[in-house]
Amino acid sequence: MFSFFVSDLLPIIVVMLLGYASGKRHAFSEDQARALNKLVLNFALPAALFVSIARANRDMIFADTRLTIVSLIVVLGCFFFSWFGCYTFYKRTRAEAAVCALIAGSPTIGFLGFAVLDPIYGDTVSTGLVVAIISIIVNAITIPIGLYLLNPSAREGGKGVGQTNALISAFKEPVVWAPVLATLLVLIGIKIPNEWDPCFNLIAQTNSGVAVFAAGLTLAAHKFEFSLEIIYNTLLKLILMPLLMLLVGILFHVNSEQLQMMVLAGALPPAFSGIIIASRFNIYTRTGTASLAVSVLGFIITAPMWIYISRMVA
Repeated sequence: MFSFFVSDLLPIIVVMLLGYASGKRHAFSEDQARALNKLVLNFALPAALFVSIARANRDMIFADTRLTIVSLIVVLGCFFFSWFGCYTFYKRTRAEAAVCALIAGSPTIGFLGFAVLDPIYGDTVSTGLVVAIISIIVNAITIPIGLYLLNPSAREGGKGVGQTNALISAFKEPVVWAPVLATLLVLIGIKIPNEWDPCFNLIAQTNSGVAVFAAGLTLAAHKFEFSLEIIYNTLLKLILMPLLMLLVGILFHVNSEQLQMMVLAGALPPAFSGIIIASRFNIYTRTGTASLAVSVLGFIITAPMWIYISRMVA
């Protein structure tokens, strides 16, 4: 865990602090910060999601249906629980609740999945299976749902043409159709040649660094707050999701090692895609970014705890 903290978690904290310091020194204007978020949301993030999903294969997805079912139930359950809690208890708008769900209800599996699981459980087929399945659920299901809920037609509760327009608008976003396209290619068995990876990787590799830096800029643009809502978001992400992964996994008799990996994957900090979307649409940015910062720090404490608990129970 110390090695993971130094090599994977500490860089996130440092880059976010660098963005925060740059924002406080006004090294970037508000328009420039929005341009960075637009770069990530429309180009770097879709490329990163496409590459991460396309590396999977159909056999992996159907190799263990219990793993897929448990991951789907827990991730979607936490997503909608987060949306409902934010909308009902904290009186947020439907759009703010949608961004909250994208943050508090989604683990950053694509960015930290292998970095966390490989050193502990090894670079195995099982590790790749857990990361691939949860990545597809987060990126190809929850992101489209979140952007759909962000659309004015969906927020107004309209039916018929309004709902259809909201769905079409969501699927026009590159961050939606890119992972969906990659998932379809995987399901029908079309494999992207490895020689094509550099075409996507060059832009995809900018995703994480720019996204974390932009999160620091966003944090600097707003007064940092520490509220009950941030505690709620943090507990939901770091405590409730891994707990549900453990309980539902036991209920479905997931094997010991996969169960441990699922629990730790569920305990990962919020997905950066939620922060990028918040900044892009200027919705829930202050609370969302603060929730990310607190969750990243909280993960240092909760990760060893969940490793111990999952091993003991499994």
